[in-house]
Order: sequence, then C-alpha cells, then structure tokens
Amino acid sequence: MNFETTRRGGFALAAALLAAGRATAQQARGELRIGMTAADIPTTRGAPDQGAEGIRWMGFTLYDSLVYWNLNQESEIPHIVPGLAERWYQNPENQAEWIFELRRGVKFHDGAEFDADAVIWNFEKLLDRNAPHYDPQQRLTLAFRIPSVKSWRKIESHKLAIGTGTPDAYLLDQIVFLHISSPAQWKKLGGWDAFSRSPSGTGPFRAQEITPRQRAVLVPNAEYWDVPRRPKVERLLLLPIPDPNTRVAALLSGQVNFIEAPPPDAVPALRAQGMVIKTNPYPHIWPYILRIAGENTPLADVRVRRALNLAVNRDEIVALLGGMAVPATGMVLPDSPWFGKPGFRIRYDPAEAKRLLAEAGYGPRKPLSITFMISPSGSGQMQPLPMNEVVQQQLRNVDVDLKFEVVEWNALRGQRVKGPLDASARGLHALNNSMGISTPFDAFQRFFSCDAAPPEGLNWSGICEPPLQALLDQATRTFDEAERDKLLARVHEHVVDNAYWLWVVHDVNPRALRPEVQGFFQAKSWYQDLTQVTIRR
Repeated sequence: MNFETTRRGGFALAAALLAAGRATAQQARGELRIGMTAADIPTTRGAPDQGAEGIRWMGFTLYDSLVYWNLNQESEIPHIVPGLAERWYQNPENQAEWIFELRRGVKFHDGAEFDADAVIWNFEKLLDRNAPHYDPQQRLTLAFRIPSVKSWRKIESHKLAIGTGTPDAYLLDQIVFLHISSPAQWKKLGGWDAFSRSPSGTGPFRAQEITPRQRAVLVPNAEYWDVPRRPKVERLLLLPIPDPNTRVAALLSGQVNFIEAPPPDAVPALRAQGMVIKTNPYPHIWPYILRIAGENTPLADVRVRRALNLAVNRDEIVALLGGMAVPATGMVLPDSPWFGKPGFRIRYDPAEAKRLLAEAGYGPRKPLSITFMISPSGSGQMQPLPMNEVVQQQLRNVDVDLKFEVVEWNALRGQRVKGPLDASARGLHALNNSMGISTPFDAFQRFFSCDAAPPEGLNWSGICEPPLQALLDQATRTFDEAERDKLLARVHEHVVDNAYWLWVVHDVNPRALRPEVQGFFQAKSWYQDLTQVTIRR
C-alpha cells in the first residue's frame, strides 16, 4: 500500500500552517505551544475523546480526579497519589466498598465549591441513564475505564463511598480517569454542548478558547488548590497536527515549541538545529488486536496467530524508528513482574511461520488474506503508516496478503467500541491500536476478560475462556501486590501462549522540544504533567 499521497498532502498543510503561525510565534511570551498527533481538539466535557492523548492534554489540564500520579519525576513508573481525595481506604464493614475523604476548600473554575455531591453528579453523568445530565458521549469515552464502579453514596459533605460489588483491588487504577466537571456550570449553561464551549473543572488550567480542529488555548488557574502545581507558563496552546512532517516543520519554524512523536528520520536534523529530544521507556504496546470471535476469521486458529507473530521482524521496525522503540515479546516488557515464562517464544522465525501457515491450510497457492484497520496518526500510534508498510511486506514474505482499511483515529476508536460481532467488523481481522498498560487492569483485565466486551470494555478480540477468566478474577480479589504479581504472570503466560494479539514494539515516548522549553519531566508514563514547564526568554 502506498501512502505517498498522504505524505505530500502533509507538506502542503505544513506550508499553510507555517504561514499562519509565524505571527503567533513572534507574539508569544511564556507560551507553551504543543503540536499534537490528534486531528482535532479533544472534547472538553470532562471525559475527552481522541484517545489517551486527549486525556493527557485536555483531561489532566482542565480537570482533577480523586487520585492522581506522581508524574513530576522521570526515574520510576508513577504510582497513585492523593488528588481531590486526601485519604481512601476499604470500608472495614464491607470489603466491596471504598471510603474517600475529600479535600476541602477546592473551587471549580466557575467559583462553585467541590464536594461529595459533585463527585456523585459526575458518576451519574456517566452511569445513570435516567439522570438529566447523563451524557452518552462521555459514557462511550470513559465508562470502559471504570467498570468496577457499581454504586456510590454520600456519607458527609466531603466524604463518600464507592461500591465495587465484590472486593476489587483495581478501583484506584480506574477512578484516576474520572475527571470531575462542575455541576453548577452545567446547570448555568443548560447542557453539555454549551458546557463544552465554556468548560469548568478544578484543574491547574482554565479554558480560554476552544476552536474545533484548529486550536485550544488554556491559561493558568491562579487559585489552583495544589500550590506547587500551579502552572508556570502564561498560556498553553494545543494544535492538532496529525502529519509528522508538518509537526517537524512547525517546530523548526517556531510555530510550536513542543511536538509529539517526531519522525525518526527527522531526529538527527532536529538535534543539529538545537532541539531537545526527550525519550523514556514506559509501559506502552504497539500491537494488532486480532479478531478471534465471530464468523469468517482465520485468526480463530492459534497456529495462524502464532505464525503472524513469528513473521514480523521487530528489529527492522526498531531500526525504521531510529531506535526509538523496543521489540515486543508479549504484552509487557520482559523485566515486568507480570511477564512470567510463556511457552511460546515470540521471535522472528519466518520458516516456522510458513510451517504453521501450511499446517493451517495456507501457502503460495492459497495465501492468507486478511484486512487490518489502521489510522494515519493518533494518540500513541507512533509512526503508523511506515510501520504498517513494513509489517505488510514482512507478512507478504510468508504468503500473507495483508490489506489495510485506513481511517481517522477517532473512527478506529469508534469501531473498537462496536465490538467484533458488529456487522461493520465482518471484513476486518484486526485493529492497530496502541495502548498504555501501566497497571494490571490496563494490561489485562480490560482486554481479555469476559466482562470487558464492547462497548463498555475493550475486549475487541472477543476472548472469553474460563481458565483465563478464573485467573483474572482471582487477581482482582487479591490485594497483596506480590501475590497478585504471581497471578498476573500466569495470565500473561496464557495470553502469549495463545497469541491473542500480534505484538510488535513498545514505545519510548519520543518528543521534540525547542531549547527554550524548560522544566519538563518526561514521566515513565503515557500521561505527563505540564504544570512545571517554563519558557526561557
């Protein structure tokens, strides 16, 4: 498949953006200007779209959650720290309920007070279809991240309980994504559409301007409750620039001073021009989610799935990326306590791939014909077009005819929530959807549990196997971290041995910054904190 037309179009777009952006660059003072990979400004209601990139730049900027991560460091995988909740613990009388003691004196951007009623109102907007402020759009983008939340109740003005139905060790890893938007602002403006144009959270930034597909302008929340995290920049400008060459041109011209995912072949030139390249390996996988359930999918055969994993030369893809990736040998990195000892060793072995395909009935006279849905850009997708072209050629070498259905990032995400049994998925055999997997819930529960079927979950493969489910359920009920790690290692062994996905590489999170951008700590996480960034004048 030839994507050259897309690339040429990117250069044309670059010229237009640069001409329009020079005045902005000349006028900017203390302004952080980010070139995103997303094609549009993420929605601003509280549960952003545009994938995890939307959460990173339009979730944790405008909003806070009950808990957060210690992102302002680069040495360890971030862990949960207090956010709008100062303290939490399991209810001693009911292990299936967590108690949260909330921070007092916090105000929304509109001046309204944050309290337990506001948290409950935000649960209702996602999970109570009878609530007047229920929002199907936010439910689609967030509900799959908080499946353990079954109930909630107010105890006091700044204290509430969240029920999980059964004891659940993963609740904190889920509610970190529940961004609390202002009930008072919604009531004042009369609905979510108006709210999205003038959003109100409790976060470190406020929205000054939201122009879909063009830009978002955020300014510091001068009264932010967490004084050390009050933003240091005067303005934060978010620009959707999905084409990687356009992002590079925008950085070099000064239209932006911070870009996501610079193309690897541009990195030497960027360094030569004084740009700072930031990388930091973190739990993130670039895979193909294979369709196993339903009719007309040859990937129901484990021999075929294993063959695909053996046909991919991951070292070649790492070289394509200029070393800015790590070959994947499973869902997690080999040094993870969850890796275990899979019996199937993922490696480059085209001869064994051909043997397995022949055993399954495929070969030169009957090539395996499959179609993968991919996107030209998007949250965490790295350099999807050239990477997919390499995979396509590698599979062709073992008599696999791989075709692509190329769609915009949000359209791919839309297909993901429809599930493998939807009629629209009948001609598809995989989705190319990169994923952050920093928690056990993120890495396993939301992709391989019977309870994670779309649209509420992300089990697009359609996997539901009793032995695996028993391990997942046991891990969910295990609060001792060391014991849970042992169970998760067995989960990972099962997942790899069955080759449920085609795993390619782990990301190292590359970004390019102009030298005047100071104080950015690149966390070992998909999520980042911009509050400590300064612009050297």
